[in-house]
Amino acid sequence: MSTDTAVPNPPPTPPSPTLDVAGLDIAALRAATPGMRHAHHMNAAGAALPSAATLAAVTDHLHLESLLGGYEAAEALADRTERVYHSAARLIRAEPQDIALVDSASTAWQRALGALRLKAGDRVLASSSTYVSSALHLLEMRDSHGIVLEVLPADASGQIDLGALETALREPAALVTIAHVPTSSGLVEPVTAVGALAARAGVPLLLDATQSLGQLPVDVQEMHCGIVVATGRKFLRGPRGTGLLYVDPELRARSRPAAPDVRGAQWSSAYQYEVVPEARRYETWESSHALRLGLGTALDEALDLGVALIRDHVTELAERLRAGLSGVPGIRRTDPTAAASGIVTFLREDEDPRQTVRDLRATGFRLTTVPASHGQWDLGRRGLERVARASLHVYNSADDVDALVAALTARERRRRGAREATSETVSRTASGSPSGVTPGSPTPTFAVPGSATPTSTGSEPGSATPPSTGPEPASPTSTATVPEPVSVGPRTASSSRPTGSAGDRADVIVVGAGIHGSSAAWQLAARGASVIHLDRFPAGHTEGSSHGRTRMIRRAYPAEIWDGFVDTAYNAWQELELASGQRLVTTTGGLYARAAGAPGTLRGPGCENVDHARAAELFPGLRLCEGFSAVHDPAAGVIDAQTSLTALAALGGAHGVDRRDGCAVLRWRRDGEGVRVDTDQGVLHAGRLVVCAGPWTGELLPAFAQPLSVVRIVNLHLGSSRRHLLEPPLLGAFSVDVPDVGLLYGIPAFGGAGVKIGLDHGPPSDPSVPAGPVTEAERDRLLGLASRFLPAADGPVEETITCRYTMAPRNRFAVGRLPGEDRVLMAAACSGHGFKFGPAVGAALADLAEGKERPDLDFLSPAAMGITDRPGPGAGP
Repeated sequence: MSTDTAVPNPPPTPPSPTLDVAGLDIAALRAATPGMRHAHHMNAAGAALPSAATLAAVTDHLHLESLLGGYEAAEALADRTERVYHSAARLIRAEPQDIALVDSASTAWQRALGALRLKAGDRVLASSSTYVSSALHLLEMRDSHGIVLEVLPADASGQIDLGALETALREPAALVTIAHVPTSSGLVEPVTAVGALAARAGVPLLLDATQSLGQLPVDVQEMHCGIVVATGRKFLRGPRGTGLLYVDPELRARSRPAAPDVRGAQWSSAYQYEVVPEARRYETWESSHALRLGLGTALDEALDLGVALIRDHVTELAERLRAGLSGVPGIRRTDPTAAASGIVTFLREDEDPRQTVRDLRATGFRLTTVPASHGQWDLGRRGLERVARASLHVYNSADDVDALVAALTARERRRRGAREATSETVSRTASGSPSGVTPGSPTPTFAVPGSATPTSTGSEPGSATPPSTGPEPASPTSTATVPEPVSVGPRTASSSRPTGSAGDRADVIVVGAGIHGSSAAWQLAARGASVIHLDRFPAGHTEGSSHGRTRMIRRAYPAEIWDGFVDTAYNAWQELELASGQRLVTTTGGLYARAAGAPGTLRGPGCENVDHARAAELFPGLRLCEGFSAVHDPAAGVIDAQTSLTALAALGGAHGVDRRDGCAVLRWRRDGEGVRVDTDQGVLHAGRLVVCAGPWTGELLPAFAQPLSVVRIVNLHLGSSRRHLLEPPLLGAFSVDVPDVGLLYGIPAFGGAGVKIGLDHGPPSDPSVPAGPVTEAERDRLLGLASRFLPAADGPVEETITCRYTMAPRNRFAVGRLPGEDRVLMAAACSGHGFKFGPAVGAALADLAEGKERPDLDFLSPAAMGITDRPGPGAGP
């Protein structure tokens, strides 16, 4: 675990106001939404991103509870909680006494419907847009109470058939219920017209505003609503676990809660109780005051912006998206013609929407799917088993929409290109032609900016073959599983070769299959590039830098210049977890200790300095004597390194990466508008070359040979007679800068393995020679440090590991374009702290390969390391 030399970070430039046609400052709204920093979030209909202010309202109250106690904190902020009722009432044009705060829309529905005391023979008229939980409740009441349930038809536009409703209301009915906006499409129901018909017939209207409140105006007076249910987590942008219930005073007077609670009733004598007249009769005493305060903040933000402006913005974006989807081959829009909300649904032909969403998540888009089981009266009626759903909010912009359309377009081109390549390969095989690239083969579909199609696989007439630039490393994979439809397992050269590109030509060749190379290969393929992924060693080798069970992730760094990229790294791991369906990062907290007054102390967002006594309270498993201080990083944690590499290999394979383990690179050079790579198995061509060669970087890129050095690192996993002291929460990630020894670092016992320790430096290591086993002297040195700082690590040595660090000046690493060779990208010299950045580096390399600039990484560019000239001998003409 190396650290960086502190370098001042220039102050950020404040974003200039960016007003959309609705008059909203989108740049400011995005800046106030932490989740929008590194992803295109388009899932407001599932759970919208809260603002930083909403988050603070929740966490601040939890902190107050920890200081005062729950009852006392609630009493201290009772006025603020009371204002939540007023804000909710203002939003729907009601009175505060008509509002109940609950934990979800489903709870609101159940309590309101239960209070109506429906009986056998009572007719309930429901729209086909009814949400699954509401429909299930109605079906149960039909079976258990004998109510008569009638689902009203939809007209040609998808909206409720008003004529059919009017006809149905000629007979007595107990309730009309309709969803303003369903979960399954962007439909907007004509609630005002429905309410007028119901009011004329003297039948109460129950409006499900779950998907509309916060994006569309809701006026209970104009809509003639008797009951409104809504959640806080969707378009209101409130916390999960919050909801609203409105009940009209007249309806409230003739209904009683089926299960009264002390919050809304008074036990007046031994056998008597009275419910309160207000809607709070539907509440329960136990609730989260922190979440309610967060909901209040979200309500106030919606009121301040104005729902009419929010509506104009999200509906404009949704129309832009629908128009864009219409131009993407293979995409079918599934919204009805009456769609007029911020929700957009679609399908890709011949593909499960879940796979479509997984592909999009892998490239930074957060969407979801809706199955027919969540809307049988809508999706089931229309013969749709499942749809992909995007839903937009104030923090989205036209750029998000256009990026999604571009991603879907690129993916469709990739799919069609793969089908054409497969068809042509079959045709060549049937005719007896070789299976490699032949004249007339499809050209790569991934656009390399500013280039033509890569040249042929043969050498140009008169061209000289440059001297060898050496081999490159590989990294292990394992047999851990990733959910369907991705197939996971060890990949060999013979089994993996047919899975991706057509023969010896690809858009991009990635050299090196450690964490950075594997991340880059996946990202590139997921964006539509054909990728050949080379690795000199067999899968599972231990000669490089990415093998082993675990790695550390932390926000604590010595210089502010790292903070942005650290934040990107955390988000990139979340994206990889979503794409793979695996939990890859476990938060344990971290302590990073030094002798008091020693230079080079770490710092970072959310970190705090603690003395040795406080450190002992945080991590009883770590013993620091007086004279040590530490930085506590609550966001630090453990990365499951083995599962991460396996997941990346599986995801890459699912996107067509042609993984070739045991294929050594002999040399490479520029070749026309592309790059030629000579391997021990033949010649390859590509538009771009990405080098993630770890300890072998200096051999493949000679300009880096002088500034980089490779060192040997040793790790031990140790057992314990008191294992719980070495597991979270009693021990997390840690390091101790031991005077006259060096930096001892460790990862707690995790996943069945004992605590892991190592020293952050070592002797020079020649990567052309096998690393060799841990020596007795190396083992004894680490055991001595363990007895000093980890007294519970008294068990046997469970496992020994050797690996290599590639060290660079100031413990930096290089990510960017190779100077003088714009077709070659690199990520190397990670100085012992690069694994945590793996998925983020992969995404950055894919961005650069697409011609995008990444100014946030200028401080890690080869030029920042002093490499400003062409790569040097062996790199090509």
